[in-house]
Amino acid sequence: MIAKISSGKDTAGLIRYLFDTKKAKDHTDPHLVASWDGFAPDPGRADDFDATKKLLVADLDLHVKQARRLGRAPEKHMWHCSIRAAKTDRILSDEEWADIARRIVAATGIAPEGDPDGCRWVAVRHAPDHIHIAATTVRGDLRTARHWNDYLTADKELAAIEKEYGLFQVVRGDRTAAKRPTRAEQEKARRVGQPQTARERLRTTVRTAVAVAASTEEFLRLLTDLGSVRIEVQHFPSGDLRGYKAALEGDTNAAGEPIWFSGSELAPDLSLPKIQQRLTATEPQQTGRRRPNPWHQATAAAERIPHHLDQGDDEAAQAHLAAFGEALDALPRLAPKDIRPQLQQAAIAFERATRSRIRNSDQHARALRGAVRAMRSHPVTGDGAVLAMFLDAAVLVVLAAARWHQQRQHNQQVIAARQTLTYLQAAYNQAAAAPLVAMAQRKPPQQVVDEFARQIWEAVPAHAQRVLDDPTWGALATALAEAEAAGHQPARLLQQTAGQRTLDDTYSPARTLAWRVQRLSARPAPSAQALALAAQARSTTGIRTARHAQPEPHFPHQSGLARTQGRRR
Repeated sequence: MIAKISSGKDTAGLIRYLFDTKKAKDHTDPHLVASWDGFAPDPGRADDFDATKKLLVADLDLHVKQARRLGRAPEKHMWHCSIRAAKTDRILSDEEWADIARRIVAATGIAPEGDPDGCRWVAVRHAPDHIHIAATTVRGDLRTARHWNDYLTADKELAAIEKEYGLFQVVRGDRTAAKRPTRAEQEKARRVGQPQTARERLRTTVRTAVAVAASTEEFLRLLTDLGSVRIEVQHFPSGDLRGYKAALEGDTNAAGEPIWFSGSELAPDLSLPKIQQRLTATEPQQTGRRRPNPWHQATAAAERIPHHLDQGDDEAAQAHLAAFGEALDALPRLAPKDIRPQLQQAAIAFERATRSRIRNSDQHARALRGAVRAMRSHPVTGDGAVLAMFLDAAVLVVLAAARWHQQRQHNQQVIAARQTLTYLQAAYNQAAAAPLVAMAQRKPPQQVVDEFARQIWEAVPAHAQRVLDDPTWGALATALAEAEAAGHQPARLLQQTAGQRTLDDTYSPARTLAWRVQRLSARPAPSAQALALAAQARSTTGIRTARHAQPEPHFPHQSGLARTQGRRR
């Protein structure tokens, strides 16, 4: 059920509209289903319609006129609430609508239950699927009704009514969504032939700049360098940054002046203080002769997000989702042109899933943010394997995000995550096609493939048949062969990759394992001394696990050997 609430100053005009059957052709059989005392005159059931309508208006306005003589009547004394059922809902009876009306006026403070001085109100039904509640907001004690946040309280009561009556349960938000464009903005976008409004395009542009910037100064410079965006920065008297506002080049008002939007008008998390807080919560990248591939780092950080979501720390989970959203924001800037539209749509859709009433704890997502910023100097080249590798992990993150939000009844965020999955899966299929074909063409001899198949059965027995039946099994065999040539032990890599994250959610387990093996094999192969130490640690870890009977927190599915290797690397 959907409620729409408005206010006005003309009681007679509203009642005339509610009972009209001439101008409003969809009004059929208008009549009262409930009123403040159950005895209000009903023009729809009276022989003298006009006289009864005037009597009803006078009764509703009684306390308003009394308060007006004392100079205490509000200017907009009319409260109007329409309540409409979903198209799929059954037709409710007059008695059911009456009960709903009483509950709404009580919940909103118009006429609290048991309050003899509640406002006067009537509920009019002039169509099968909805009612209108008309009330005057002056109480019997001539005070103005306290009905602040009436839309929220009405919406909350309607959610309970939907469950009790077995009606369609409307997806409701939590007031954390970005501000929607106004109708004027939407009409202007249509006139100029733009699929999005200026506000929406600016929001996307600013998000991308934040995702790849390393500092506030760089963020502002990136926006300025675009050329398509105007930026104005405000400072405190001390000279410190106070805020910023942005406008699209060419987007002007009737006077020819730029139409400015502050960061907070674009989205709650795009204000300057929020951006500064986010940019400081970034793990600095390693310096030295051998730096890890940032795409591999970002993929590894993304693969850990589903595990973080399962740990019960909601603030940390929310931070990881926000950081992952920033990674999606950055991808269109780094990916090949042919895949950018899908990635852009995925980022726009997931933006809604990055925010909820749960507060972020940004320090928990520093590694992913740092890797995303380092990716600026490593755009996708060659066959695009690094992008496909990241997108494979990203699909699992979005699936986990949808589950996490659903468990907490974040309905709008669940829908956003599911929309993201559609775009992200399409992007992944396009990005993965070329590198997987190239890997399959380098497939090792059948004898080697058979040995790898045996190792698959040992490493992931629950998924082995799915892996071997997967059309991309040849690509996984290639990844294992190339890892072996680089000095790694394929069996150990399979154990490690299988322990990193369950394969239950993967559409193609062979592809997922192939990307993980390829990423891990890019690291230096362990020396013989390291392997010996790992074997000794495995024995020690096995004894410790037997004594304490509890896994280590970050690697709950790994063996002692895999955990030891993970720490050393």
